[in-house]
Amino acid sequence: MDNTSLIRLSVFLGIFVFMGVLEAFLPARKAVLDRKTRWIGNLSMVVMGALVSRILLPATLVGVSVWAKQEGIGVFNVLLDATQTDAASFDQRVNGEVLQSDSLTNNSSLPLAYICVVALSVLLLDMLIYWQHRLFHTVPMLWRFHKMHHADSHVDTTTGLRFHPVEIGISLGVKAAAVVILGVPAIAIVIFEVALNGFALFNHANIRLPQKWDDRVGLVLITQRLHRIHHSQAKSESNSNYGFSVSWWDRLFNSFTPRAAFSDETLPIGQKDVPAVKENASIKALLLQPFKSK
Repeated sequence: MDNTSLIRLSVFLGIFVFMGVLEAFLPARKAVLDRKTRWIGNLSMVVMGALVSRILLPATLVGVSVWAKQEGIGVFNVLLDATQTDAASFDQRVNGEVLQSDSLTNNSSLPLAYICVVALSVLLLDMLIYWQHRLFHTVPMLWRFHKMHHADSHVDTTTGLRFHPVEIGISLGVKAAAVVILGVPAIAIVIFEVALNGFALFNHANIRLPQKWDDRVGLVLITQRLHRIHHSQAKSESNSNYGFSVSWWDRLFNSFTPRAAFSDETLPIGQKDVPAVKENASIKALLLQPFKSK
């Protein structure tokens, strides 16, 4: 296992366990189906998604970034080369490659231009995921696959992992293309992927902040309550609050819904045409759902 995978897995497990404990002691809502029924299907999707990612892109997004850097491809790589900024050693360290001692000495501090590129890369990747998510709600063929995520009758940490393998493959392709076109540094990918996974677990968690704190945190981040609005059965509400981390993309692009028609306690969640029954939560049912009639 390389360094990037170890970092992602460690942060993922830490946040998953922490949010799971909070859900157990401070649940916001009661699930219709038992935990075992839902979790087997939901957790199976993340395993299958990881396998699909490895098959489609064995080198990982970090490997794509390293290749683009070596080839001088991508907007940021061209700009960094033009300003004679040497960021290669940092990307290599993130990718788990061995560095020579003189590389560490020559790069004891990150150049300002490189720091700006990393920060801008993370910001642009986050905006990209916002628009990708929005398109998955807008384009009928894409919605077929994303609908499986929304068909969960309850929202908790495992819902944040419940994505169809086909959607995972499409998303991986989109991100890989962005990495090449923009020339995203490897360390920016690690930061973004860790944050994306962490926020997905955070805002899907079955907990509830006090309303005054929810409103304050919601000025910057998508809280659990705000994301449950996105999982509402009402189309006008589910077609809003697309952000996975920050709330400013929804505010900027006019897709922010601060309050649902129902209270958070009574908000209908899931899909009306996918009843909350055990048969619809099985691994087979989740995989075949996009291929059934609307």
